[in-house]
Amino acid sequence: MYKIYPKTLFLGQIIQYLPSCQSTNDEASALIAQTDPSEGMLVITDNQTAGRGQRGNQWEAKTGQNLTVSLILKPSFLAATDQFWLNIAISLGIYDALQPLVGDTLRIKWPNDIYVGDQKLGGILLENILHGYTIEWSIVGMGLNVNQTEFGYATATSLQLQAPIPNSYDLPGLLSRLCETLEQRYLQLRAGQRDVLKINYLQILYRYQEEHTFETEGNTFRGTIIGIDTNGRLVIATDGQVRYFNFKEVSFLV
Repeated sequence: MYKIYPKTLFLGQIIQYLPSCQSTNDEASALIAQTDPSEGMLVITDNQTAGRGQRGNQWEAKTGQNLTVSLILKPSFLAATDQFWLNIAISLGIYDALQPLVGDTLRIKWPNDIYVGDQKLGGILLENILHGYTIEWSIVGMGLNVNQTEFGYATATSLQLQAPIPNSYDLPGLLSRLCETLEQRYLQLRAGQRDVLKINYLQILYRYQEEHTFETEGNTFRGTIIGIDTNGRLVIATDGQVRYFNFKEVSFLV
């Protein structure tokens, strides 16, 4: 059972804890369909048996060692076309909570991954329910590798691998801190402080303003990430032109 006492107005004040479930996002979706949950409610589990990432990718997490949680929000102030701004706010909230632990190598990899160096520490999966032209509900799924030290992928890492402590990280304490930083960034977004959020996001964007190799439609090219457009597309300068990429249209290579 998770008991946390975050210093927040609403985020994390109500928690539904499940010892095991297939997906916290699915559980949150069912709550929205069946009830009228309070904004800021969390659904959390120790054992997510069918966790998924963006576009159906699987998420690996050992029981009781990591944070697998979904946050329910009501961002009705956001137009459907502006949904990537929520991604920005959530990414920054996670960064704010973790950066004091792992340092300045922490980065946000577009569009939804948390990286330390070139290794993945966590991921975000946003699923929105629209009402007309606005977002009625948003389910923010977050998977963060905390105490797990063995993974099936060499590119995966955790807090314990990056910043080891003698005893395991306190998951409820970390979640409480995460609630506080997420709410701060969400309130910034609600207050319309988009310029500040975008500046902060670009400052910590993985491989921002660095030349690297990318792949699109089976072809590789050298380019430099120069920003994110208003629709959340990745903007890459290459061969004297500027190209725009949606999710899954471009891959990061070396």
